Amino acid sequence: MNKPDSQNTNKKLDAITPKSEDISRWYTDVVLKAKMADYSPVKGCMVIRPYGYALWENIQKLLDVEFKRLGHQNAYFPLLIPESFLTKEAEHVEGFAPEVAWVTHGGHEELEERLAIRPTSEAIIGHMYSKWIESYRDLPVLINQWANVLRWEKVTRPFLRTTEFLWQEGHTAHRTHEEAQQEVMQMLKVYKDFVEGDLAIPLVTGEKSQKEKFAGALNTYTIEALMPDGQALQSGTSHDLGQNFAKAFNINFLDSDGQRKFAWTTSWGMSTRIIGAAIMVHGDDRGLRLPPRVAPMQAVVIPIVYKDSQDVIVKAKELTKRLLAADVRVHLDDREGFKPGWKYSEYEMMGVPLRVEIGQKDLEKNQVCLVRRDTLEKMFVPDVELEETVARLMKEIQQNLFNQASEILKNKTFKAASFEEFVSVIREKHGMADLVWCGSTECEARFKAEGGATIRCFNDGEIDGPCAVCGKEGTKRVFVARAY
Repeated sequence: MNKPDSQNTNKKLDAITPKSEDISRWYTDVVLKAKMADYSPVKGCMVIRPYGYALWENIQKLLDVEFKRLGHQNAYFPLLIPESFLTKEAEHVEGFAPEVAWVTHGGHEELEERLAIRPTSEAIIGHMYSKWIESYRDLPVLINQWANVLRWEKVTRPFLRTTEFLWQEGHTAHRTHEEAQQEVMQMLKVYKDFVEGDLAIPLVTGEKSQKEKFAGALNTYTIEALMPDGQALQSGTSHDLGQNFAKAFNINFLDSDGQRKFAWTTSWGMSTRIIGAAIMVHGDDRGLRLPPRVAPMQAVVIPIVYKDSQDVIVKAKELTKRLLAADVRVHLDDREGFKPGWKYSEYEMMGVPLRVEIGQKDLEKNQVCLVRRDTLEKMFVPDVELEETVARLMKEIQQNLFNQASEILKNKTFKAASFEEFVSVIREKHGMADLVWCGSTECEARFKAEGGATIRCFNDGEIDGPCAVCGKEGTKRVFVARAY
């Protein structure tokens, strides 16, 4: 882990906007001051700084292990997609048309065919699958790629919505629709388990409405996180593409009965916007609070040195080695010219889960001072109990962050039996509405027109009344909220 930026100052870090005062400004302050990302010269794009990228790398590692455990392989496909490929699936191209950036020239020469900078890769991957799949024995094809994509966004915010972002996108082809559906639901569960278990963010999950589904899919399933301001963040999606892309790109195979059939395909993805979710859900007025399972630094050791304290430095290095041996991602900050108070503020801003302090008095008492980032609780533990205590605290911090985030989801979700109650939830309570819907596009349109909200996903809860919009018989229970 690289050391934090060395700014030669002994005062506390500049204050950030209080979260309760202006969550949007608070979010931007934290992203910049915690060295997660910075603005780029290209409007709508961001530079992910080393600390932010280290968090993304940890996310990658955890997900990648699970993808491979389930039989998926990583590959890479081109950034540029011929226009003719995108136009093969009509609903798909219509859905992405406003967001596509085009390459029209190579050097000084105009291209014969425009090339799209990928907004997603179904088209190019579908073309390749049509070449690779010949027989039912070639199925299933289970491929994932870690890549960047570009979607021309009008309103952007670091991590949450940017023109260019990093993600993984899985693309699979199957012999039967049943197998494809199993893949879709399996990957939705992978996302849910990861976000709740590793990122400590509680979710609502379910199927999207047809209006909100991925362009070109039969059905889309989503994991949705609720932010403290009551807005939802689509945090990962898994799509049942049916045979739409298989027919568009002629992905067919010879089955065991001697008949040629079209494959059934899926796609699923999660992007760097999940980092934005972790920042917004867990952060406080001191900065980030990162879950230990994904934190780039799980602990930082800070020696408290006054004049001749070489023995304190020696002890700090020993503690660091011991924690490294215990598989803790630990950083030793023995920089000179920085007062302990400055370092405390810096690592609190960066959300490091645990601070390990060691000074002369601690040496004399054969103890170590530990400070939790989630609660700011300070405790003194015997030196010999360091590793055991740190391991226990990492689990406690992880669980505590999830519990606190669960309170946000619970306290910001409200049942609405009427349209008036729905409007109140969105506009006055700034939360997510849990209500019954008749399934009509007219009623769905009113959510957007009069509340600025959309159906985030279907809810498995009981249909206990009529449609909250029109009063007719309800067919679905849904979560409705404004979204990032």
